[in-house]
Parts: sequence; C-alpha cells; structure tokens
Amino acid sequence: NVTSYAYLYEGSAASSINVTFNSANVTNMQGMFKDTKATSINLTSLNTSKVINMISMFEGSNATSLNLNNFNTTNVVSMISMFQNSKATSLSLTRFNTKNVKDMTNMFSGSAATSINVSSFNTSNVTSMGGMFSSTKATTLDLSSFNTSNITDMHAMFEYSSQKELNLSSFNTSNVTTMFGLFRFSEVNLLNLNSFNTSSVTMMASMFAYSKITTLDLSNFDTSNVTSTQTMF
Repeated sequence: NVTSYAYLYEGSAASSINVTFNSANVTNMQGMFKDTKATSINLTSLNTSKVINMISMFEGSNATSLNLNNFNTTNVVSMISMFQNSKATSLSLTRFNTKNVKDMTNMFSGSAATSINVSSFNTSNVTSMGGMFSSTKATTLDLSSFNTSNITDMHAMFEYSSQKELNLSSFNTSNVTTMFGLFRFSEVNLLNLNSFNTSSVTMMASMFAYSKITTLDLSNFDTSNVTSTQTMF
C-alpha cells in the first residue's frame, strides 16, 4: 500500500541495492537514490507506472550504469535534477515516455554520461529546460526532435557543456523569457542562432560569457523586451 518512496535510500552506504518491493502503487520517487554510495542498483523489478514525481531520483548517485529499459514514465510530470551529478556513464533512455513532463530543469546537469540519447523525448508540454545539459560530459547531443514551443526558461541550458557543436535550428524560442547564461563557459565553437526568436526574452545576462564560440551572427535578434545584457559577451 506504499505510495511514496521519497528519499528511501538517500545517502545509503550500501555497496549495492536490489529493489524487489511491490511498487505498483507508488506515485512519488523523489530523491529515492539521491547520493547513494552503491555502484550497482538493480531496477528491473521497479514498477514506475503510477509515478508522477521523479525529481532528483538519481541525483548524486554513485551507480556507474543505470538500466532504465523497464521504466514506465507515462505519468511523470517532473524530472527536475533526475540525473544531476549522477556518476552513471551509461543511461538507457530510449523507452522514456515524456509526454506529460512539464519540467526538465537541471535534468542532466553535471551528469557523467558520455552519451545522452534524448531522440525519443516528447517535450511538447515542457516549460523549463533551465540548466538541463549544464556541465554534462556528453560530447554530442541530438536535439532535432525537441519541441520547445512551450519553453519559457532556458537559463544556463548549455552552461559548461562539453559539446563542440550544437544544431539548434529546430528550436522554437518564441515563448522563452530567460536565456540567462545559456552558453556561458560552453565548449561550443560552432553555433547558428538564425532561427532563434527572441521577441519575448527579457534576460540575456551572461548569455555567451566565457564561451568558446568563435563567430556569432545575432543580426536577427529582437532585443526590444530585454532588460538585462550584463556580461552578455
């Protein structure tokens, strides 16, 4: 009858964790494995079909790989910081159904994953991707399938990211209001922002600060509503 596993193993010193509980009625898995020391976590029996909240579920976890192939994320609304600072170098995300997710803030921030495959993600209802890929170790990202039409917050989305090149031509930024630190300290050196609609943006502070971008064409930028450009470049 348990409905919440929130912070169940937070900070646990166990070297391995094998989850065999009946989790059929669980709706909340926030912070479930946050900061666990276990390098191995067996998730094959975990039933996530009713889960709504996966905030910080693996944040700071020491597990070196995470097999998420059996995860049913159909009802999940929030994935804030889900893999933030996770040590997992391998993440299986191809079966994730994210159609109801509204917030992906810091989802992969600081993740050690060398590859992040989000090509199957449905982001049509997501409103925030702030810090989503900040400080990630993945050198390539395919975001061509992302629907960003409802995004309002992109602050620090690629801050300190390791990608040398990003194709953001499919991004719809018409509703974005904050691009604060969007590419700050980014390793990206090739970037085409001709498709960016910045008519709703109010915050561009530190947007390109310390970035490795060698050429920028911002001639199409509408900055009529921007109130802050402090340290933008």
